[in-house]
Amino acid sequence: MKHSSAIVTQAKPSDQPLAYWNPSPLTQRRIDIFLNNKRAKWSLWLFALMLTLSLCSPIIANDKPLVIQYKQSFFFPVFNAYPETTFGGDFETTTDYTDPYIIALIEKNGWLIWPLIPYHYTTHIRNLTSPAPSSPSSSHWLGTDDQARDVLARTLYGLRVSLLFAIGLTFGSSLIGITIGAFQGYFGGTIDLIGQRFLELWSGLPTVYLLIIISSIITPNTAWLLFIMLLFSWTRLVDLVRAECLKVRNLDYIKAARALGVSHIKIIQRHLLPNAMVATIAYMPFILAGAISTLTALDFLGLGLPPGSASLGELVLQGKNNLHAPWLGLTAFVTLSSTLTLMVFIGEGARDAFDPRLKVST
Repeated sequence: MKHSSAIVTQAKPSDQPLAYWNPSPLTQRRIDIFLNNKRAKWSLWLFALMLTLSLCSPIIANDKPLVIQYKQSFFFPVFNAYPETTFGGDFETTTDYTDPYIIALIEKNGWLIWPLIPYHYTTHIRNLTSPAPSSPSSSHWLGTDDQARDVLARTLYGLRVSLLFAIGLTFGSSLIGITIGAFQGYFGGTIDLIGQRFLELWSGLPTVYLLIIISSIITPNTAWLLFIMLLFSWTRLVDLVRAECLKVRNLDYIKAARALGVSHIKIIQRHLLPNAMVATIAYMPFILAGAISTLTALDFLGLGLPPGSASLGELVLQGKNNLHAPWLGLTAFVTLSSTLTLMVFIGEGARDAFDPRLKVST
């Protein structure tokens, strides 16, 4: 009796492709649908570029040199503060790099490398060739505002504040809203009834009037403003997540998980939230756009960031108060419209990617 033998060959490790991330077929399908939407794909790239440039604002626009070489030593004023005596000055105070005397001392024994835009958003420019607000020129690409500050520098810093504020508000409100909506939809009954009544009362509060009252009691800053807005913005996703969880809470696989003794938290995490996240992720870019619009409106009304802060709302107010300087209003309009448009296009792409009825186009 002959025995047949099978020779099993194993591929060498070098024959296996390197896969640092192996998405599931469903995830790969969603990625392909999103990338096939050229408008959404390019909007995502442009938004990522805009976010990167705004985060690099201190390196791109600053009234401090990036690098100083002085007497064979290197200094980095953007990241560290140095007293004036370090460069041969007379005082122990922090060096003012806009002072021609200090610049002459440094250049006598070394050199400086300035940022692309040698102005901070708080820099008051003293050597303007025309009264402020001055029109765009080679020195000030978007002109200056009525307080002789560079508009491009203030736009970069204001965009950074707006994007970080919107991302933080979206993340916080989504975390609270998704959690509350999932618990309401999963448990139902008394918990859902009490949650809905509380949601109706909380949503009916006059947010603008409360902001006016709170801003008159405390000095508003970014942290306080984010906390106050978070108190009223988490309600947007509750109904959406609650409805998705109510649809699946009584399906057979949920009942089977309960019968097997799986905890409620794990059922919500493993079975309910993945279904609810489809609509939630598609809605998040619109929450981002709404957060930017809200912050801009509050700053325009004087209820947002402290006076003097870099803000898109303050730039809109500058355009309103200086109609004879159209570059202020145009800068604010182009910045806001392009940012909000990119977010809407990204949201449309995410909505299509999570739509099970769409197929990947070849």
